[in-house]
Amino acid sequence: MKNSKAHAAVLAANLIFGINFSVVQYITKKMVGPFGLNVIRVGVSSILLWILLFFSSTKAGIKKEHIGRFILCAFTGIFVNQMLFIKGLSMTLSIHASLLILVTPIFITMVAAWLGTEPATFTKVAGLVIGISGAVLLALQKEHSGNASDILWGDIFVIINGISYAFYFVLVKPLMKAYNPVHVIRWVFTFGLLFTLPFGWNQFAAIPWSEFQVADIAAVSFIVLGATFCTYLFNLYGIHHLGAGITGTYIYTQPIFAAIIAVIFLGERFTPFKVLAALLIVAGVLLVNRKSTAPLDT
Repeated sequence: MKNSKAHAAVLAANLIFGINFSVVQYITKKMVGPFGLNVIRVGVSSILLWILLFFSSTKAGIKKEHIGRFILCAFTGIFVNQMLFIKGLSMTLSIHASLLILVTPIFITMVAAWLGTEPATFTKVAGLVIGISGAVLLALQKEHSGNASDILWGDIFVIINGISYAFYFVLVKPLMKAYNPVHVIRWVFTFGLLFTLPFGWNQFAAIPWSEFQVADIAAVSFIVLGATFCTYLFNLYGIHHLGAGITGTYIYTQPIFAAIIAVIFLGERFTPFKVLAALLIVAGVLLVNRKSTAPLDT
């Protein structure tokens, strides 16, 4: 199969993401606060990305005129995005969070239309309404399975995380054309760490490292090395060999992996109501991504 390694890498990235939903819930409810966990994620990933620099021919610096955009990307793509994702996931259910992540492509199209980089069409607006309706239905559902502390606010945080990532996705595109993609992520994580440290330091300092068991160390290692560092590289590899479109379609596997893990290990339920919400979200994404030549203002 052509590009089989790239397909395997992207599938592995989404499998890791799917498992990560339950692993984050496990560790944030036991040993590490969500903001403290993010300090570890962003800090370790930044160090590893700078270590990779020694194995490439890329120069370390960036142009002065791009610093502002890098800072915006770090704020939207690392600070707000990652902080609210971990916080929201620690409060809601894994299945909810994995389904709400599917709304992200809708937000990307909405932000691109708002910034004028893509036209707004009737089809895209319809997709936006349908997809958001599915997300709202999911967030308003009252449920007592699993170990969620506040499903509504957790879902809201995950949705805001998706909106923030949409801004990042649009803002980072010019940088990806000007620099090596790994170098872009290296600097985005570095600037992101500067935002993350002040908000997560207290929780990080309070981590009871001496009480960690093997399972706790494995969980944190999986989140940092697997679901943060490796998945970014796997997806970049997939985009390089398969294109953004094909790589993006693999996001639909995340709820499947997440649901299987959450049902087995966290006692969550995949109800018919969630299926309806998922269908609305997927239908919205498909409409948003459907090619149309009729702009909204014609």
